[in-house]
Amino acid sequence: MSSATLRILIVGGGGREHALAWRCAIEGHDVRVAPGSAGIAEDATCVDIGVDEHDRLLTYAVGKAIDLVIIGPEQPLVAGLADRLRGAGIATLGPSAAAARLEGSKAEAKAFMRRHRIPTAESRTVSTLEEGLRALEWFEAPPVVKASGLAAGKGVTVADTLAEAEEALRACMEGQLFGESGATVVLEERLAGEEASFFVLTDGERARTFVAAQDHKRLGDGDLGPNTGGMGAYCPAPIVDAAVHERVMSTIVEPTLAGLREEGTPFVGVLFVGLMIDAEGIPRVIEYNCRFGDPEAQPLLFGAEVPVVPHLLAAAEGRLTPGVIRGRPAATVVLASAGYPRTSTKGSAIRGLEALADERELKVFHAGTRRGEDGGWETAGGRVLGVCARGDDLRQAIDRAYRACDEIAFDGMQLRRDIGGRALGSAR
Repeated sequence: MSSATLRILIVGGGGREHALAWRCAIEGHDVRVAPGSAGIAEDATCVDIGVDEHDRLLTYAVGKAIDLVIIGPEQPLVAGLADRLRGAGIATLGPSAAAARLEGSKAEAKAFMRRHRIPTAESRTVSTLEEGLRALEWFEAPPVVKASGLAAGKGVTVADTLAEAEEALRACMEGQLFGESGATVVLEERLAGEEASFFVLTDGERARTFVAAQDHKRLGDGDLGPNTGGMGAYCPAPIVDAAVHERVMSTIVEPTLAGLREEGTPFVGVLFVGLMIDAEGIPRVIEYNCRFGDPEAQPLLFGAEVPVVPHLLAAAEGRLTPGVIRGRPAATVVLASAGYPRTSTKGSAIRGLEALADERELKVFHAGTRRGEDGGWETAGGRVLGVCARGDDLRQAIDRAYRACDEIAFDGMQLRRDIGGRALGSAR
């Protein structure tokens, strides 16, 4: 099918889905988002169907003759929404429930990497507190503690001391901080190096990559404070040069896709590979995700210099051509509400967005906002806005994003002031 004027349904309602909706709309397509949000409604048609209402989503997609469904968040993928849609003959970008287990279970992902000799950190998987306490003694240095199941990007503790690792282990297994998601815990060797986000669009056989990005997970400047869902991102990431890119493809991406095919669970969609790259340029896998990352999707999609939708459709239809989707340097700074990531503050008035509406090299993506009684914008979640800018170089993109952030205000607003700092420091 031609990619001209597709009817596209995007499932989700956060900043990632806003970026996807904006991208599809500017490429000339008829875009609907379920459930969407008031912010997304500025760029697309929102449909009042929740991400967990699989029967209604299927009925809507069939009834509206949707040409392509893009599933944004991980929960409906792990729950099998892509299987339902593809079973009805609808082109769907998103892996099967079986393939999405790479994200749905960190324990299963580690076992998969061992089976297929994919480079990653040494680890121990435990299902009781007693097992976990014994496993802690195996590590020479404090391990990273990961809830095995889905935890909205907050289930990882990068421990600096054994006491901190034990506290995180107990929080999962005694305190049930993450419910069933923390009933199994992966204790993992802490790797040294620099992180990068590597996104692979695949039809199960062939792969087309985006330029590498870098996320900022910790709440505070200098990578201090608790882990969050992401406080900002930029691309391209200089740490992934041509040589590292080739190593990632040959030692990680190609064996991962081949392993999934061998096990009868070919991956169709966007595979995220979280990397740690050491001083010698050797990459190892920190984690897999089964969809676009957020906020990384924002600079990747805002900066893309070529149409993206034809490649998304080709992947869903099994006819992707290999290559790289390149783009201009871009960066997103996340504005979070007071209390995040532990809590979120709702109902605080957001000021300053109107002044930014006509900025061509800037886009504000809505993640946790709503319309107030007076018609203005107010906070409605933890991560509130993603302020995204592009430029001729990374410094220009980052400076534009921060100038825009300075125009926005709401009570208790949190942001990092060092997004992209590592790249700027290493730029020649």
